[in-house]
Amino acid sequence: MAGTGTDHRNLSKASVYEDVKDYYGNILKKSSDLNTNACVTPTKPIPAYVRKALGDVHPDVSSRYYGCGLVVPECLEGCRLLDLGCGTGRDCYMLSQLVGEKGHVTGIDMTDYQLEVARKYVDYHMQKFGYKKPNVNFVHGYIETLEQAGLEEGYYDIIISNCVVNLSPDKASVLKEAYRVLKEGGELYFSDIYSSARVSEELRAHKVLWGECLSGALWWEDLMQLAADVGFSPPRLVTASPVTVGNKELEKLLGDYKFVSATYRLFKLPKSSDKGRSLVVYDGNITGCEDKLEFDVQYTFKANEVMEVDGEVAHILRSSRFAGELTFQPEGKTTSGVCCAKPKVVSMNPFELAEQQENATQKPATGGCCGAQKSCCN
Repeated sequence: MAGTGTDHRNLSKASVYEDVKDYYGNILKKSSDLNTNACVTPTKPIPAYVRKALGDVHPDVSSRYYGCGLVVPECLEGCRLLDLGCGTGRDCYMLSQLVGEKGHVTGIDMTDYQLEVARKYVDYHMQKFGYKKPNVNFVHGYIETLEQAGLEEGYYDIIISNCVVNLSPDKASVLKEAYRVLKEGGELYFSDIYSSARVSEELRAHKVLWGECLSGALWWEDLMQLAADVGFSPPRLVTASPVTVGNKELEKLLGDYKFVSATYRLFKLPKSSDKGRSLVVYDGNITGCEDKLEFDVQYTFKANEVMEVDGEVAHILRSSRFAGELTFQPEGKTTSGVCCAKPKVVSMNPFELAEQQENATQKPATGGCCGAQKSCCN
């Protein structure tokens, strides 16, 4: 990936893996052991049904959670979902309740200690959820080499990741492998830390800053190029929150670098010549999103209201699991006199969005929402 500065060529991949394994397997034993606020940065208030699902996760699993956002895409019932860098499985067990007994969640991680904790509580959670057989499994492997871990091409409806991609020394391979194992129309929905500029080689070599999700962070504009190179649709920004380091010594080392926690959604789309603008009506039938579906910072679909979408978003919606929840009309074909909502005019720069949200007097009520009853995946 010449020119993007994202492969960290001056760092040995093996040494990065060993450092991260040591940091998350030996140095960190619980969330309170973190040296900065980066890996526990909140995004938006958590919806009640998601809080309930999180509350059903065993305390030993939750206490070892290290994440920077809420990764709960909408319409999950019956889906096959993969969690990259699952750790002790908090998000896997939360999402296993939302995909339901007919869905399935796979977690992959390279840290033996974390996987040992995750596997220990499979039976506990299945009994608590009332499932006859497990709908969760955990795989040891690297997120850059999913094929070596035995993960099948074109198998998953959705891939999530929570503050893990920044820990990888080879982010291009992470995106390539994610693209490979997704179904056509599938989605990579992930939260991660991003930097305001490319981080220097000197800071990348700092083990604590890397382990705390900061010095391995992508410059946010490099994500756009990586996604295009791999074949994903242009990333759609969902949320962004400023990261406060909270450690004076490390803040001094970081100097002028700034960081945000941002959630993006990327889609693996079929080739299509039909990418014209469209009018879209959301039916309001996704559980948890009955009044509105917040797709990204630009598009919020209110139930039974006509919304104009550009060709790129129309192609995403027609090709993805959301297609069954929407009615499409060619632009200009709406009923005379019916109001057609326009998308927001917003910046896709996560730093600008984070600043806007930080300065806002009222924050939006929810982050992602997800269906626990209505099936969107086949």
